[in-house]
Amino acid sequence: MAQKSTGQGGSGRGSRELRVKVKTAKGRKLSSTRWLERQLNDPYVARARREGYRGRAAFKLVELDDRFSFLKPGARVVDLGCAPGGWLQVAVERVNALGTKSGKKQGFVLGVDLQEVEPLAGAEVHLLDFLDEGAEDRVKDWLGGTADVVLSDMAASASGHKQTDHLRIMTLCEAAAEFAFDVLEDGGTFVAKVLAGGAEGSLQGLLKQRFAKVHNVKPPASRSDSSEKYVVALGFRGAAEAE
Repeated sequence: MAQKSTGQGGSGRGSRELRVKVKTAKGRKLSSTRWLERQLNDPYVARARREGYRGRAAFKLVELDDRFSFLKPGARVVDLGCAPGGWLQVAVERVNALGTKSGKKQGFVLGVDLQEVEPLAGAEVHLLDFLDEGAEDRVKDWLGGTADVVLSDMAASASGHKQTDHLRIMTLCEAAAEFAFDVLEDGGTFVAKVLAGGAEGSLQGLLKQRFAKVHNVKPPASRSDSSEKYVVALGFRGAAEAE
């Protein structure tokens, strides 16, 4: 990570990195000023800009895959709520969706969202509410079969009430898990954002019934002051085996 010079000569090696301070502008809320200051001083934001990712969240998926290796060349991946596309970018590269890695199998990356997403080479993106009836069949049609990985970095719209927001995101995550059960290949992987707070027990129980291993992880790119974490469920067991 690049450091700013202190202006005291030399290479600047060993000098403290300078923080950007943002003054509260007229008409701007204090919370907005704090958010802007955090963004300007976030090393992952700067790194995403340098490396061409659409957001800092891309590094959460990078770190999760570095640890669990579920984005293998040739894998078929579905990203639920894929906007703005940072997770799509990581998946495209790692499963070789562009076919640029010689000698490696070529994967397929499919993103769905309620809003338009800027096109991305190597990914197929569709406007779709995954909660709609028949959404699973449409996804399998687009994939040409089942998926090896289902990803979800979705978060429900914030209400400002902590308990309500927690329940909303857990409900969304459980719906994503049920969707994954319908589209995953045996042995597949489900990765989703959850919030710590006491209501995730039912989801954990559900996943442990259907997957060989379930991990709860807070990747380094997840901000320390955030209650978010990620569930990584490996080794999907189809309906017959689960019974």
